Amino acid sequence: MRRLITFALALCLALPSAAHAAAPVALRTDTTDADGVVTLGDLFEGAGAASGVRVAARSGASVILDATAVQILARRNGLDWGNPDRLRRIIVRPGEEAPAASVRRGEVQALTYARSLAAGEEVRAEDLIWTRAVAAPADAIRDADDAIGKIARRPLREGALVSTRDVSAPVVIQAGDLVTVTYQNGGVSLALEVKALDAGAVGDVISLQNLSSRKTIQAVVIGPGQAATGPDAPKGAVSVATRIARR
Repeated sequence: MRRLITFALALCLALPSAAHAAAPVALRTDTTDADGVVTLGDLFEGAGAASGVRVAARSGASVILDATAVQILARRNGLDWGNPDRLRRIIVRPGEEAPAASVRRGEVQALTYARSLAAGEEVRAEDLIWTRAVAAPADAIRDADDAIGKIARRPLREGALVSTRDVSAPVVIQAGDLVTVTYQNGGVSLALEVKALDAGAVGDVISLQNLSSRKTIQAVVIGPGQAATGPDAPKGAVSVATRIARR
């Protein structure tokens, strides 16, 4: 019995206690770094012993971090950030000790590629950085969220400015796929299985074929294997009620 009690005490001492739970921290209102290396201390107030934990390297005027990835890394290092503002991205800019990276007169902040991407690759948050440029083209993407999650239309070079012609929404329906198309009008909803004649991303209007009548209809893509049409369908859908009803 004495040995059992001794073993139990030793086990309790070896296990982490509630006193060592993750420490609540708050995101700094001005997330900057001074040396090009972003750490948990640069991001959070009260990071304590975890202040020196590296998060990312900043190679341009700023770096864009995925908020969820930062939250997970913080938790692994004993910090509890609840992300109360439900942020998706965290932008870290250079601090006062890095004046060379600041924007000068005649220059603009521009979104560029942090690495080269092959055609068909998905653009991720870590693939983009803000940097200085003499000018930005009219089709330059000025909000990182407009590029993240998109697919590269062609090979993209590291350091190149990000533009709308570089990327497109990921294709969720391929030509030949079986698709459920829904007709929506005043609370009435009819569903029909059809075959896609075109490929499309969410928001695209594509042609589909009724499997029974072989009639061609059009509908807007609303998700993988899903399309919609009718007056109450998402914007861009084509009203083809009579065609869908025919089998």
